[in-house]
Amino acid sequence: MKLATFTHANATRIGIVEEDEVVDLAQSAPDLPRDMLAFLEAGPTALEAALRAASGGPRIPLAEVQLQAPIRRPPKFLGIGLNYADHVAETGAKTPEHPIIFNKQSTCVVGPYDPIQLPRVSQLLDYEGELGFVIGRRCRHVSREDAADVIAGFLVVNDVSVRDWQLRVHTWTMGKSFDTHGPIGPWIVTSDELRDPHVLGLRTWVNTELRQESNTKELIFDCFALIEHISTAFTLEPGDVIATGTPSGVGIGTKPPKLLQVGDVVRIEIEGIGAIENPVIAEPGDTPRRLPS
Repeated sequence: MKLATFTHANATRIGIVEEDEVVDLAQSAPDLPRDMLAFLEAGPTALEAALRAASGGPRIPLAEVQLQAPIRRPPKFLGIGLNYADHVAETGAKTPEHPIIFNKQSTCVVGPYDPIQLPRVSQLLDYEGELGFVIGRRCRHVSREDAADVIAGFLVVNDVSVRDWQLRVHTWTMGKSFDTHGPIGPWIVTSDELRDPHVLGLRTWVNTELRQESNTKELIFDCFALIEHISTAFTLEPGDVIATGTPSGVGIGTKPPKLLQVGDVVRIEIEGIGAIENPVIAEPGDTPRRLPS
């Protein structure tokens, strides 16, 4: 099942994507939450109701909706650094003995086709194609053997990075969290449909140039190992997004570097999930200093 957040007729709600249509759950199952986070918090009962509703619910052509980030404000958005051996090699770093965990602030999240902004304060804008997974239930101290049971599903992530801001201090949060620097989507593919997340081809293009090509079998710490490690320290909650790291081929790693410029388009595709595609624009000059509440 592909769970999507979409906007149609000036209303945003959730649905199930089937081929080139979206089953509108607001119409077919009006008792279900219309927000993905609340839907995941409702647990297996909500998923079962959504499946039943999909069989005969009203449908909207996918081309007529605007897909949003499946979870527009994740409770936590965590990234993993240096989690593919070939990426470790291109950075010149040592292979980590333990997962390197960092925060991406949830305000960086945008939809699967929304623009990425080139910041006013840097020209070192980079892409990172990654497999992401979404937590489906509240959990702590999860063993590797039980980790699959707490995953709601999988999506594509672009861990957009501002390299000078990332690398000038030991903690990476600032360089990973600029507004618009967390495209995710295009939907959540549930675990029952994507049974093995560790055999998936991953490719990233900038414009028409293939920059990254790898497979999730190359992860140093796989999804289940990450859940076991992270949940040792703190509670994971429905809607948390964890991006598992990027393979080699990032812009800063090439010689000479190939960093993103205004007008570029980044496309990231993961086998069995789908693709996100985001154009690069200049940060608007009229961005308000104080955003409305």
